[in-house]
Amino acid sequence: EKARFLQDVGFSQMVLARELDLRQIRAIRAQVQQATLEFFVHGALCVAYSGQCFISHAHTGRSANRGNCSQECRLPYTVTDPQGRIVAHDKHVLSLKDNNQSANLAALVDAGIRSFKIEGRYKDLGYVKNVTAHYRLLLDELMAGRRGLRPASQGRTTFLFTPQPEQNFNRSATDYFVNGRQDDIGAFDSPKHAGIPLGEVLRVGPDHFDALTHDSAGPLHNGDGLTWWDLQGELNGVPINVAKPLADGDAHRWRLWPNEPMAGLKDLRKGTALFRNRDMAWDRQLAQKSSERRIACDLRLDETEAGLLLTATDEDGHSAQAELATTLQPPKDPARAEQALHDGLAKLGTTIFEARSVDLAVSQPWFVPTGALNQLRRDAIAALEATRAEQRRRLPRAQPVQPPAPYPDDALSYLANVYNQRAHDFYARHGVKVIAAAYESHEELGEASLMITKHCVRFSLSLCPKQAKGVTGVQGTIRAEPLTLRHGNDTLQLRFDCKPCEMHVVGRMRKNVLQQAKAEPLTFYRARPIAAGR
Repeated sequence: EKARFLQDVGFSQMVLARELDLRQIRAIRAQVQQATLEFFVHGALCVAYSGQCFISHAHTGRSANRGNCSQECRLPYTVTDPQGRIVAHDKHVLSLKDNNQSANLAALVDAGIRSFKIEGRYKDLGYVKNVTAHYRLLLDELMAGRRGLRPASQGRTTFLFTPQPEQNFNRSATDYFVNGRQDDIGAFDSPKHAGIPLGEVLRVGPDHFDALTHDSAGPLHNGDGLTWWDLQGELNGVPINVAKPLADGDAHRWRLWPNEPMAGLKDLRKGTALFRNRDMAWDRQLAQKSSERRIACDLRLDETEAGLLLTATDEDGHSAQAELATTLQPPKDPARAEQALHDGLAKLGTTIFEARSVDLAVSQPWFVPTGALNQLRRDAIAALEATRAEQRRRLPRAQPVQPPAPYPDDALSYLANVYNQRAHDFYARHGVKVIAAAYESHEELGEASLMITKHCVRFSLSLCPKQAKGVTGVQGTIRAEPLTLRHGNDTLQLRFDCKPCEMHVVGRMRKNVLQQAKAEPLTFYRARPIAAGR
């Protein structure tokens, strides 16, 4: 209903909730025919419903809904039941694995998705290059096997490296709820990047340690980052200052000098499994030129009364021309002149084009000075670029239906994030009678749902009543009673709404956050207020 409402009020593209499964996506597509549907396919997963995470603001005054998250969901919590018994100790029970829909692209396209969202905020250049290249290749392969699909972008991208998403920071991978609820979507042991399995420790020395690497690991490099799990299940890591192969000639045996004293490397001992979470050779490769995009272009050279006419037509049908006023002169060597004309026109250099064909539609090869031919080519390509800019297809702006479509609900709580007058007026115009202010306005002073999640701690810890159904001796003994989370002085309660299969993380706003807020209540301004003294 809400997706149809958004289309009716003029939205031409919408990002669907990451918690949806394929059946739900298909149902939305059936109701929303005009708007483009976008889906999040790769990157870190926020555990709360998008736009409804208030725990960061409640604890720090920083609003996750406005891009300033304090990452409370990545902290370790101790979980206790109503009787005070510890269910999980210092586990990151609100921390999820990272989203990876590589295996589901075809199914998502079939369900109606036409735009794919990849996390990029705060990510380094190497991450963006690697992940976008990975999905570009997957989508190109998908489109090559289907009629009726074409890329929104233009041209063809060639990559100078083989994408490896596992090289990037990640907390392991999950496809979340696309194929239904999964047993293992949480990254409970650590919110850090453990890396790719590397090998194991052979021997520990006073200032170094020796390692045996797997066949698939490849060589080690100065500056690589290594990790391991200590005996308490905590992830540890250290950069390597110097990495040298052992003198025995075995390419899998290495001596490593870390940039920290060996005494400080907790539980690093013979037999410890090692992982690599930073590969300097990989980083250096991605720091260089790693791809290029070219648009195919057909070139045709014709004779005119004034001299020569060059027509450039790109793969999208855009066309432009340039003329060279010159007296045509026969060459001394026709074969050599023909080759010079072909090569000179095809030399598109650092432009966005590549010559797909060169048609010399002239009565005979003519001698054209190299400088004049180069200028003719440059003029034609510049004209083609200008034509492309002028004819660039802009997406039409969707128009809202009249009379204004009614919003599916007639009352909105703080969960709707109404934080300014325009948002308030928008909902009122569409029939909403009761409009509460956003949580950041500090009108919710008591207990509130700081997060509502599809992720269920009870399910992940095998304490879900639905899991007990049909299990002899267990069925009927497990109830969806609240659980308690503790981290330092903070206490949160988990409440379970089993009908929609949701979990509420309930808590209060810290006193210091309220004290930092302005004393006056939130005011909705119809225009930007003018500061005093101006």
